Amino acid sequence: MIVVMKPDSRDTDIKNICSILESLGLGVHISKGTERTIIGVIGDKRLLKDIPIDLMPGVEKLVPIVEPYKLASKSFHPEPSIIDINGVKIGSREIVLMAGPCAVESHEQVMEAALAVKRSGAKFLRGGAFKPRTSPYSFQGLEEEGLKILKEARDAAGLLIISEVTSEKSLEIAEKYVDMVQVGARNAQNFQLLREIGRSKKPVLYKRGPSTTIEEWLNAAEYIMSEGNYNVVLCERGIRTFENATRNTLDISAVPVIKSLSHLPIIVDPSHATGKSQYVQPLSKAAIAAGADGLIIEVHPNPMCALSDASQQITPADFDILCRDISKIAPIVGREFIYGGKLN
Repeated sequence: MIVVMKPDSRDTDIKNICSILESLGLGVHISKGTERTIIGVIGDKRLLKDIPIDLMPGVEKLVPIVEPYKLASKSFHPEPSIIDINGVKIGSREIVLMAGPCAVESHEQVMEAALAVKRSGAKFLRGGAFKPRTSPYSFQGLEEEGLKILKEARDAAGLLIISEVTSEKSLEIAEKYVDMVQVGARNAQNFQLLREIGRSKKPVLYKRGPSTTIEEWLNAAEYIMSEGNYNVVLCERGIRTFENATRNTLDISAVPVIKSLSHLPIIVDPSHATGKSQYVQPLSKAAIAAGADGLIIEVHPNPMCALSDASQQITPADFDILCRDISKIAPIVGREFIYGGKLN
């Protein structure tokens, strides 16, 4: 349920409502819009059955939230959320790019990738240190050593870093190094891990599972937010369909659908969606045109030698071309992107 306050309501009216709600053991989330304030009520609304909240000073009306996901719902938070991570604002007018290799393989590889994507306009360096793979015999990542390499590259290139966590233990380790954690598709409904990330308060990029509906996706995001962590960015990375021309089927429609249902920012991962490097550029542009707040793209200095997902990683030169194109597309859709490359 949400309590919609009148445009002329006073701060004392809002504080009074919050005090009553909290005295009943209910959670409170205040959202201040341009015209009015909305108080989100978290918990069992039956506790309010004998209290006339709707008649209290400053209250305009009570509105039930019909969606099973409450905190992620646009009803709960009508204004789009902007997730500020050390000055980089995801969900703002600026399109945010995250780029780097699928897996951290060496100091030289990560440093070369970091400097290249920074020059082109990326704000985040991505790289996998914990690599859950289909086969137990495939490269599994450098773990904490990989995170140390990412941190060195961050300091050298002036980028923020994001890396996937796969368990509570890896989360505990990663928190010491990364600016943002990533929940991969394999853990999209690992509710215990989602709760732990919620308690950690570390900003999170939460990827959609390959067979997850949009409602299930938002419900799972609710696990993170219900623990008090509202710094959630959603990521569409393709779903499993009958089509096998690409690794997955990128659900471009998820971008406007999420925008209509939720206040959370959404970015797109064209690399995992397609599994083929030649499709990364066109689908990246399509995602921006559809309203995505950013992209996360796999970029490797030498994709043919990559230890994981070689076929879907693009070169720094191709990433630079893509960034130039995005800088031209962005103003058309009311966004901006500062291209930093040197191509004419």
